[in-house]
This record gives sequence, structure tokens and C-alpha cells, in this order.
Amino acid sequence: LVSLLLIGIAAWGIGFGLISSFRVVGVVIAVGIFLFLIALVGLIGAVKHHQVLLFFYMIILLLVFIVQFSVSCACLALNKEQKSQLLEVGWNNTNSARTDIERNLNCCGFRVFNPNETCSSDCFRSRQCQPCAPIIEEYSGMVLRFVGGIGLFFSFTEILGVWLTYRYRNQKDPRANPSAFL
Repeated sequence: LVSLLLIGIAAWGIGFGLISSFRVVGVVIAVGIFLFLIALVGLIGAVKHHQVLLFFYMIILLLVFIVQFSVSCACLALNKEQKSQLLEVGWNNTNSARTDIERNLNCCGFRVFNPNETCSSDCFRSRQCQPCAPIIEEYSGMVLRFVGGIGLFFSFTEILGVWLTYRYRNQKDPRANPSAFL
């Protein structure tokens, strides 16, 4: 479900022109496809009661849990200065994201508006733009809390999946020959 949601959100962002960076969309779609394939491995392993597939699923799900839990905690633990530094580094290193932000948030420049630079927002024509940093910091704080909370929720459902897989893996296959276990 999460994998299909990731793929759908990436397609929606590209379709409505909110995201123009194909690298970002490609990574999100690749993660969605990876999670879908891992879920498929778990489903096939559970239906066929295949010990190796269930073990593989359990280990990969545990690794995904560790990464997702770590990233969620990092999203929730960032303070205002760290967010500001992270946003400034991102602003200085990407041109396509800068253009998207200026166009969507109707702002120019990061900390100060410089009328001599180029800007793709509508306010640039009237030379009455505000800098993007305060707007981005407000949105990023909201988004980081939301992503961190959702990530924590799904990470705990993943650890539940690891535990259930471990329990199911150690059960006998009901379709197997009962005398084979003697």
C-alpha cells in the first residue's frame, strides 16, 4: 500500500507540475517499486510457506525498519538552526528545485531579494518579492513533522510485520505430510 502511494504521489507531483526534477521523482518511484517487490516476496512466501522467501522478506523488512525509523527520528529531531543550514545548502546546490520553489511559493532569492538576479516567480515582474527562506522554513517545519510522524507510524507497523513473519516462519506447514516432522 505504501509503495503504491509513493508511486502515485510522484506521478501526481510530475503531472501537476509541482516537481520538475526527474531525479527526485525517479528515486521516489524506485523506492516505491522496491517496496512493492519486497511486499510481493513476503506475500508469495506466506502463501507458499516458503522458509527462504520469508527469511529474506523478514531481513529486508528489518533493514527498511531501521532506515525508516532513523530518518523519521532525524526529521523530528532537527532544530531551527539545523533546518536553516540544511535548506541553505539545498538552495545553493540545486537549480531546478530553486526554480520550482520560486515559482510555486512566489518568492525570489533565499535570504534577500536581489532584483538583478533572474527569478521565475510572478512577483519578479513587479519587483515586490519577498525572500524565500522564511516561507520555506515554515513549510519545511510542517512537512518534517508530518513526514516524521507518518514514518514512525509505518516503521512500527513494519516491526510488527517482522515479528509476525518470524512467528509464521516457525510454524509447520499445514499442507505438509504430518509424518515428515517426526
